[in-house]
Amino acid sequence: MKQITEKDKLQDEWYEEAKNMTMDKLPEFLRRLTEDYGHDYGTICHAISAAAIGAAWATERTPQGGITGFQAGCIMWGFIQHWMSYKDQPLRLVKYEDMLYPQYRDAFEKTISQDTWDWLQQEAATQMQKSGSVSKNVRAHWESIIAGTVPFGYTIKNDDES
Repeated sequence: MKQITEKDKLQDEWYEEAKNMTMDKLPEFLRRLTEDYGHDYGTICHAISAAAIGAAWATERTPQGGITGFQAGCIMWGFIQHWMSYKDQPLRLVKYEDMLYPQYRDAFEKTISQDTWDWLQQEAATQMQKSGSVSKNVRAHWESIIAGTVPFGYTIKNDDES
């Protein structure tokens, strides 16, 4: 078993290999990632990421594959929600490259939806009830959210605004 670190840059090869994965090659790919290397704190993260990406590409190449870009986005969000346990809460992914294009201006406004605001207020109330000892700054922040102050300079964007 070869001890490796991120400085070895093997993860770059794994990600490239993962993009070309098939069901036939997947078991050996997973075996190599988990048995051929002694991972450190960082390389195990890359190995798991490459394994997941490889499995996704292999599945995509089956007769039932052929997904659209929209479906690929759903897969990405599914992974984020289920791997990180971020289910049932509002999330946002910011692609800063879009700042290069004026048509994406709205994506960078400091606005949240009414649904997100409602969720934040409810979650602040829930955390107030659940948390025994929490920093006085955090408690004051939660109280201000519950009282109706939208944090960090954000505003609520109504659904009928474009």
